[in-house]
Amino acid sequence: MLLCLSFTVPLIHAISKEQYGEALSKSILFYEAMRSGKLPDDQRVTWRGDPALADGSTSHVDLSGGYYDAGDNVKFGFPMAFTITMLSWSLVENGHELDEAGELKNARNAVRWGSDYLLKAAATPNQLWVQVGDANADHQCWERPEEMDTPRTAYQVNAQNPGSDVAAETAAALAAASIVFRNADPAYSSELLSVAKNVFAFADQHRGVYSDALGVAVSPFYTSYSGYKDELLWGAVWLYKASRDKSYLSYIDNIEVDPEATSLLDWDNKYCGAQVLLSKMFLSGKHKTLQLASKARADNCICSFLPNVANSQATITPGGLLYHDSSDNLQYVTNAAFVMLTYSDYLAKASDTVSCGGTSVTPNKLAAFARRQVDYILGENPANYSYMVGFGSSFPQHVHHRASSLPSLKQHPSRIPCSEGFTWLSSEDPNPNLLVGAVVGGPDRSDVYSDNRSNYQEAEPTTYNSAALVGALAYLYVSKLK
Repeated sequence: MLLCLSFTVPLIHAISKEQYGEALSKSILFYEAMRSGKLPDDQRVTWRGDPALADGSTSHVDLSGGYYDAGDNVKFGFPMAFTITMLSWSLVENGHELDEAGELKNARNAVRWGSDYLLKAAATPNQLWVQVGDANADHQCWERPEEMDTPRTAYQVNAQNPGSDVAAETAAALAAASIVFRNADPAYSSELLSVAKNVFAFADQHRGVYSDALGVAVSPFYTSYSGYKDELLWGAVWLYKASRDKSYLSYIDNIEVDPEATSLLDWDNKYCGAQVLLSKMFLSGKHKTLQLASKARADNCICSFLPNVANSQATITPGGLLYHDSSDNLQYVTNAAFVMLTYSDYLAKASDTVSCGGTSVTPNKLAAFARRQVDYILGENPANYSYMVGFGSSFPQHVHHRASSLPSLKQHPSRIPCSEGFTWLSSEDPNPNLLVGAVVGGPDRSDVYSDNRSNYQEAEPTTYNSAALVGALAYLYVSKLK
């Protein structure tokens, strides 16, 4: 039978092509507000300055650049690498659509800002710099990134203190970015792929969980709960896509995969993304024997997102939003929406469907459900409230983000010390700097949102909330849905 998806809350308005295009542009612009390092001359978010130019200097290495992950001033390598992988995947799947929207150059710039940093972090063999900043000290202050004075300690994984998860994710990011630049900048693409191979070899040969190696430096902020085999699989898949080296196929075929660990895609767990990517080979008629299980696993992953089907793990709010966690729920929604749209495209080209037990879900039904999630984020919800800052007429004003919530250096050139900054954290005034394109954590399971800067679970944006959304918005902009 075919799945019929319905919602009890009527659609209040339809999101137009032009609105998808606007949201797409703003979601990419957001990354310019999250930059660290020396900002370029064409920087469009002009209230930001040049922060953390000396990052890495105490360790005699240049680690300036890259992205802050969220509302604090630490550069966490694990979520940063995942952000670059997902941004790159968005471009790999929807580069033509981004070009049509006039955003391909900006999207490439967003990827390159991160991949340039990852190249620096991976410059030495069997060593990877994975964090800059003392998170515990940073969280005791509320400071602008341009004048922070908390320790900028740099942390690394190496052969003695391995981190296969963060290293394999970094390899995935570099390999995926190499595909993005394959035609636009072949020399840069080759460099990315070469380093990706080296970092992956390090991840595989020196196995361990990076949060075990670094302890309180990353825990509980980005503790790796899923282990590292998901990243090894994910990294090998991206390296095969980038290089077509069949040794990676053999690696994929031999790595142990937990068949139950496919119902989530986030900065920590990559099984679902890897299975969806692998399924494309099966659906396209390539490597049928090798990838037969991947189609079933990809189906199981996708079914877990859908309500009222076999293998469903979905909780749906009264307003129709996928709900997984009370803290930063929208990261799971944007990732799920993108993989559903991407998988629907794979299925449509192969004239196939998703099998959820006895229920077959057509590509169009799958894509329609994914679009419903994106539309909810953009304001098609019971509150008529957009969870993307700067989009629509009603959106978060009190975003949990230091640079956005504190006056810029241009507005307030005198120093704001560590503890004094908390005055702005607790202020009821709107953020003085509009963090355009940021997607916050989102509402609770009852569709209720607290626009409260102190409620970081709901009010904090992250780079990985938006990375997959870039691909989803590009897909919807060209109206692939029939």
